Amino acid sequence: MEDTDFSNYDIGRLQAELEQETELKEMLEVSVSELRATMVVLEKRLHSAEDEENEWRTRFETQLELNGQLEQQISLVREKLEDLRGSPDDRLSSIRAYDDMPEDSLKRLLEQLTEDKASLQNQLTDCSVRVVQEAKAYHKANEERRAFQAEISKVSTALAASRRQQQMAKPEEVADSRIKRGLPTQTLKRADPEPIRKPSRTATTSSQLPKLKH
Repeated sequence: MEDTDFSNYDIGRLQAELEQETELKEMLEVSVSELRATMVVLEKRLHSAEDEENEWRTRFETQLELNGQLEQQISLVREKLEDLRGSPDDRLSSIRAYDDMPEDSLKRLLEQLTEDKASLQNQLTDCSVRVVQEAKAYHKANEERRAFQAEISKVSTALAASRRQQQMAKPEEVADSRIKRGLPTQTLKRADPEPIRKPSRTATTSSQLPKLKH
C-alpha cells in the first residue's frame, strides 16, 4: 500500500469544511425532527377524520332508520284515515254500516242519541235564560248608574253655586245674617281696621317750648 501524502492539504480548510458538514448535519436533523412532528400531527388528523366520518356515518344510518319508521307510521295513519272516511267512491258507506247493525243495537243507539239531544237542548235553554237574565241585570244596573251620576251632578252644581254666593256676599249681609241667627259678631268687629290716633296737644306744646340756657 502506498502512504497518503497529506502535505498538500490545508488543516484550516479541512476544519472549515468539517464545521460546514457538522452544521449541515444539525440542520438536517432539525428538519427530520420537524417532519416527524408534522407526520404525527397529520396522522392524528387522519384518525380524527376517520372517527368523524364514522360518527357522521352512524348519524346518517340512524336518521335513515328513523325516516323509515316515520314512513311506516305515516302509512298506518293514512290507512286508518281511509278506513274512517270510507272509500271515496262509496259515499253511503256509513249508512250501509248502520244497515248492517242489528235492530236492538240501532234502538239503543237511537235512544242514546235522543238523550244526548235532549240534554243539549236543555243546556241551550238554560244558557239562553241566563243570557236574558244577565242582560236585564246589566240594563238595570246601567240605568241606576246613570241616575246616580245625574244626582251627583245636580248636587255638585248646587254646591258650587252656594259657594260662589257665599264668596260674593257682602260683610254687612253676613253680619245681618249672623245677628238674625243669634250668632256673635265679635269676629267681624275684630276684623275692622283700627282708627288712626292724632297726636295730643300736650306733646306738641312741649316739643315747641324754647330750650333753657344754663
